[in-house]
Amino acid sequence: MEFVFTLNEIKSVAEKIWNEYSSKKVWAFYAAMGSGKTTFIHALSEVLKVHGTVSSPTFAIINEYASEVAGIIYHMDWYRLKNEDEAINAGVEDMLNSNNLCLIEWPEKAEALLPEDI
Repeated sequence: MEFVFTLNEIKSVAEKIWNEYSSKKVWAFYAAMGSGKTTFIHALSEVLKVHGTVSSPTFAIINEYASEVAGIIYHMDWYRLKNEDEAINAGVEDMLNSNNLCLIEWPEKAEALLPEDI
């Protein structure tokens, strides 16, 4: 069965989740390819009043956004990473330890780097 949601519906869910979990600084998105991880992050970015364009960081690994609500946001896509060493070399540890909001697609690629309390 396939479900189709409008961007406004996704934004409404994103707002509810933000209101519940805004104290969490690292959000890991586990889902199949094409399931809507980036779409959800885009909707969440609208809720957080991000300035500029929100896009998948598949090739850049890390995109940085400025938000009126959450400050600096790091949007990471670990899909192309082969292992934890590549993640460390890409600088993800610095982002994870920055106390800024980190939104991570494909976290299973370097799961050991994630904090225990996500």
